[in-house]
Amino acid sequence: MVTSLLGAVVVLVVSHALKPVAQETRRLLAQTPAAADLEQRLRALGIHELLAFERVLRRDRVIGDPNAAFDSQTTFGQRVADRVATFGGSWHFIGLFLLFMMCWMIFNTEARHHFDAYPFILLNLILSCLAALQAPVIMMSQNRQTAKDRLDAQSDYEVNLRAELQIESLHAKLDAHQDKAWAELLDLQRRQLDLLEQIAARGRRE
Repeated sequence: MVTSLLGAVVVLVVSHALKPVAQETRRLLAQTPAAADLEQRLRALGIHELLAFERVLRRDRVIGDPNAAFDSQTTFGQRVADRVATFGGSWHFIGLFLLFMMCWMIFNTEARHHFDAYPFILLNLILSCLAALQAPVIMMSQNRQTAKDRLDAQSDYEVNLRAELQIESLHAKLDAHQDKAWAELLDLQRRQLDLLEQIAARGRRE
């Protein structure tokens, strides 16, 4: 009777200790999607999310510099457009252009043999042609910069997504370690109860 009573006490203690673990397990199983639901969610992901998942599974750590990769693919025309846009949007260009216009006007006003008299029709034609050519070149450079910014944003999003996945994996590992610690603690308590039972049985025999 004493052995049965002690066994019942051990069962009650162990079941009471394992009750939070069982509840947490049922909660996790209830939140875990089915295989069909998981496949549907994977199909709903974009290309960048799938690439991030693939790199996390392969444990790739180096993504590379997207700016260097983007600049390495530029053509000669794109590099010229960038330089034209950079120079055309500087104070050096404004100063040189104002100096050119002043020299043009002074020469065609004061010189004896001028080639573009007032109202400087040839100068207006040159300015119009320059504006007509400079505008699309600057737009090409801006479009390229927009594509570069989009690539940077995609890279940042992928890095943030991979960091979130790795943090979730770290939380899962910590939870598994905590569950293992609980199991070891329960095993230690069971051994202590067995030892107490042995001591109690030995005391009754003596």
